[in-house]
Amino acid sequence: MLQPPLIVLMTDFGLEDAFVGVMKGVIASIRRAARVIDLTHAISAQNVRQAAFHLERSVGYFPEETIFVCVVDPGVGTARRAIGVEAGPYRFIAPDNGLLTPIFERYPDARCHELTNVAYQLPNKSATFHGRDLFSPAAAHLAAGVPIEAFGPAIPLTECARMKMFRNRPLDDGNGWQGEIIATDHFGNLITTLEGSMIADGVGWTVTVGNVPPLPILRTYGEVETAQPLAYIGSSGMIEIAIRNGNASKELGIGEGQRCELKRVHL
Repeated sequence: MLQPPLIVLMTDFGLEDAFVGVMKGVIASIRRAARVIDLTHAISAQNVRQAAFHLERSVGYFPEETIFVCVVDPGVGTARRAIGVEAGPYRFIAPDNGLLTPIFERYPDARCHELTNVAYQLPNKSATFHGRDLFSPAAAHLAAGVPIEAFGPAIPLTECARMKMFRNRPLDDGNGWQGEIIATDHFGNLITTLEGSMIADGVGWTVTVGNVPPLPILRTYGEVETAQPLAYIGSSGMIEIAIRNGNASKELGIGEGQRCELKRVHL
């Protein structure tokens, strides 16, 4: 017997309240055999762009047929649509608020349907908890084999909401790139939009942000003394800024949206 597809949850709910547990309970009630994985529930509150970034960086590590439930939804209860998307080997359940922009860019032939069929929703939907009442049931029914077209009418991909994703810009002197801090992880490490692949030769590059002196790009935290800042290529493939055994965001006073620069140093 084939195993059901994975259901992966990503929200900004945190783990202090019962929201995530209730979503899992709904999924189990509909599809007891469903296998659920938490991607993260620590997206900054209402930070749709950060959610899009983490989704884009994570999708490729999951097996084909995985269903991603992405609930970062500042427009919950409004006229914003709820959508189901079949893109390449994956499926996505999300609000139509731009969160899936990187997925649409990666899979321009994706199919999108609005989630309107009440047969695949909980009755008496709340105006504020569609993660429980709409998105979780849709994911469970998908995992049970319901085709995506059964959930509601098709939506042309060109009509789906998209957001402007940050694009790194070349510096005026052509000697590097301008990026920004896109996310802060649990340790306070600052994740930039700068790709590690930009420094393929790995020599003579520094990162600057705020009032911090230029940081050479090192391999790992142990290459600096305790409490010293450094830059390195993180596990996501992006250049990150950290303080060894410290919290770079708090100690440097730097957060999401701050501009940073990657520069080549002439040796």
